[in-house]
Amino acid sequence: MEAARSAHVGELKERRGEANSAGRDSSNDTKTHFRVCRFIIETGVKLDMRSVPVATACALYHTFFQTASLEVFEPYLVAMSSIYLAGKVEEQHLRTRDIINVCHRYFHPGSEPLELDSKFWEMRDSIVQCELFILRQLNFQVSFEHPHKYLLHYLLSVRSLLNRHAWSRTPIAETAWALLKDSYHGPVCVHHRPQHLALAALYLALHTYGVQIPGGEREWWQIVCEDITRAQIQAIMTELLQLYDMEAKCT
Repeated sequence: MEAARSAHVGELKERRGEANSAGRDSSNDTKTHFRVCRFIIETGVKLDMRSVPVATACALYHTFFQTASLEVFEPYLVAMSSIYLAGKVEEQHLRTRDIINVCHRYFHPGSEPLELDSKFWEMRDSIVQCELFILRQLNFQVSFEHPHKYLLHYLLSVRSLLNRHAWSRTPIAETAWALLKDSYHGPVCVHHRPQHLALAALYLALHTYGVQIPGGEREWWQIVCEDITRAQIQAIMTELLQLYDMEAKCT
């Protein structure tokens, strides 16, 4: 992994600015991961990646750093390799040249694409080598079940329980999808089952607009997802809301 940590990634390391000279600070690490995942999501948009490949890239990044240290691995290089690997996993193949140029412009807005010189080829080799290290670190378990399909199912179920006026006057679906997308800024996306994350996003969206679902013997969320408790929903919502607190700290 020496090439992945050699001098040509020094420019990326300068972007971090998170290391504490007296030692690492967990809150700084959390900010770093938030910023890097924001980088993944914004880069994915510029690369015209679909939502699921972007989600996979974030999940790869978070899963990798569950056992890896920021003191050892350059997070932006891991992010670039995660984007590259996610494209393969989700069958939306991306050229390393496009990834490098988009990331270069992210750090240097308005700059020209990199020339195909030694710096470019060193960066390309670093991305490929880091990709192999991610695969080994994750024991080649790089396929993820995402909550998107569950959220779609839950939205259709809830829509059928509400009257048309209540559904149309509030952006419940848009808010739930936004919450789900934002969940990938933090490790909450890999800490919980996808069904539970989807349900918590929908529950929070409904709560945000004060929309009440007509009840019966069981709550609506018990009907659509039988293996979750109210305490679990509350815990996931708390993690989601903490991400928005982190966003304020990272601006």
